[in-house]
Amino acid sequence: MTAVAAPPEAAAPTEPPVHKPSMRKRLVPYWLLLPGILWLLVFFVLPMVYQASTSVQTGSLEEGFKVTWHFQTYWDAFTDYVPQFLRSLLYAGTATVLCLLLGYPLAYLIAFKAGRWRNLLLVLVIAPFFTSFLIRTLAWKTILADGGPVVAVLGKVGFLDVTSWLGVTEGDRVLATPLAVVCGLTYNFLPFMILPLYTSLERIDTRLHEAAGDLYARPATVFRKVTFPLSMPGVVSGTLLTFIPASGDYVNAELLGSADTRMIGNVIQSQYLRILDYPTAAALSFILMAIVLIMVTIYIRRAGTEDLV
Repeated sequence: MTAVAAPPEAAAPTEPPVHKPSMRKRLVPYWLLLPGILWLLVFFVLPMVYQASTSVQTGSLEEGFKVTWHFQTYWDAFTDYVPQFLRSLLYAGTATVLCLLLGYPLAYLIAFKAGRWRNLLLVLVIAPFFTSFLIRTLAWKTILADGGPVVAVLGKVGFLDVTSWLGVTEGDRVLATPLAVVCGLTYNFLPFMILPLYTSLERIDTRLHEAAGDLYARPATVFRKVTFPLSMPGVVSGTLLTFIPASGDYVNAELLGSADTRMIGNVIQSQYLRILDYPTAAALSFILMAIVLIMVTIYIRRAGTEDLV
């Protein structure tokens, strides 16, 4: 009996050679990032370093300022302007809440109900950006003018009686009151709330709403359990984009307010351009930045979302 020869083993497949990218190709992403990095260094980091050095200087404009590491400027700046800091945070927080209450329904309407009118409504939302910030704020001086139709209607319906009792208006006058400043802040920063909210709502799969309806969930329950939780990235982004610039704003308080409604931005502007106390102005800027940074960090952690749009 002859032995049967075993079939020859199949040759092992050879793996294609791995071509590593050349050093030149690996450096392409870094070259693309270089313009942005240089921009941040020149227009953000260097000014921050310069302002930090200014905040610890002493002297005057006539004699010149010298770095003496005078950190007492920070404490003096904070204690001297505590009311302005609190007023800025209060006005900015109130305007942010109003923007959320006004912007969420509009963003919801554009995302789910607008249909073919969606693009038109989005254009109307950003239409205020077609004019300057200053012109938009000055327009509110005409809208809230003493004896104007808006103030007359608010007086007839008793709205001014309530706001005067709350201390945000003075009698039949709206201009030069906290209400006027908050109205200006709300109007000017409302688009910064609507656009992130719309982006977040537009991403929601409408089949989730249908599934909730199939489970006999009421519209209010669908909104509370599905829509609002999924739109939280937009809520967080919108509130940050509104609160942060509003807390440092000075144009609305300057044009629509009075000496009693000055925000910390007005103080910084005055220290820079009128009093010419550059160290105090720089210290106030860093104190405001630190306060806002701490508040934002706490807010993001409490919101429970890092997926910001």
